[in-house]
Amino acid sequence: MSETVHTLPSATPTCRTHAEITELRARSPWAIREALARRSRRPSFLPADGRLMLVAADHPARGALAAQGRPTAMNDRHDMLDRLCTALARPGVDGLLATADIAEDLLLLGALEDKVVVASMNRGGLAGASFELDDRMTGYDVQGVVDSGFDAAKMLNRIDVDDPGTVAMLEAAGRAVTDLSRAGVVAMLEPFLSTRRDGRVVNDLSPDAVIKSVHITQGLGASSAYTWMKLPVVDEMDRVMRATTLPTLLLGGDPSGQPQETYQRWSDALALPSVRGLVVGRTLLYPPDDDVAAAVDTAVSLVH
Repeated sequence: MSETVHTLPSATPTCRTHAEITELRARSPWAIREALARRSRRPSFLPADGRLMLVAADHPARGALAAQGRPTAMNDRHDMLDRLCTALARPGVDGLLATADIAEDLLLLGALEDKVVVASMNRGGLAGASFELDDRMTGYDVQGVVDSGFDAAKMLNRIDVDDPGTVAMLEAAGRAVTDLSRAGVVAMLEPFLSTRRDGRVVNDLSPDAVIKSVHITQGLGASSAYTWMKLPVVDEMDRVMRATTLPTLLLGGDPSGQPQETYQRWSDALALPSVRGLVVGRTLLYPPDDDVAAAVDTAVSLVH
C-alpha cells in the first residue's frame, strides 16, 4: 500500500466525521503514526496545580459495555466517541485513559491535542469470562506507549490468593513497571483483592483489603520512581491513603447511587494529601440525565 498525500485532522474535536475516520484508516493507516508525531504535547505530566482530571475509556476492551444500569450503553462506538469529544473539550479536563482503538480514533478526530494520554495495557480478563482474572497484556506494550509518545501506562492488578494465575499477572506487571521506569514513563497501577462468588468476580472494597492490595502492588518492579496508584473511593480513605506515599488518582467506577452522593465522596477523598485527581469514565460519559458536559464540569470543579 503506497503512502499517498492526505490531510491530517486539525486540533478541532469535530473536524472529521466517523465515516471519514474509517476512510482514513482504510486508505492511509500511516496517518495515525504521523498524527502521533505531530500531536501537540504538554510540557509535563502534571499541570501547574499538581492535580489531574482524566476521562477513562478502556472498559469496552474487556467486554464491559454497561453504564449506569444500561447493559448496552457503550455498544455504539460513534456515540461513545461523541461523548468523549465533548468531555475532552471541557475546560480543566487534562486527558484520556484508553486502549489503542479509542485513543487513535480520538487522535484522528483532533481531540488529544495538548492532552495527557494514559495507555491501557492489560485487557485480557474479559468481563464475565471463566478466565476473567487472567489479566494478560493484550493492549499497549511498553514499546507501544513509548513510540506513541504517551505519558503513562495503566495496569489492572486483580489479586486472587486462590488463583495461581495471579502470580503471572504480578510478574508481567512488575516487568512493565521496570521497563516503564527505565523509559521515564509513569506506571499507573489499579489494585484489588478479588475473589469469585457465585461464579462472578467480586472486588473486596473494605479498607483493609484495599490497603493490602496497595502494599502488594506498590512493591512491583525494580524501581517505584515513576509508579502511581489508581484506587477506588472506599470507607476510611484517610486510613487507606496512609498505606502509600505514591501519588494517587481516584477511580470513578460505575456507581448506582445518586450523583451528588458520589461527588461528595470524591470531594472528601480529594482533600487527602496523596490524592492528585480523578480518573472517571462511565459516571461522566453516561450520566443519568445524559448531560456529559455538566457532569464533567462538576468533576473538574472538584479536582482543580
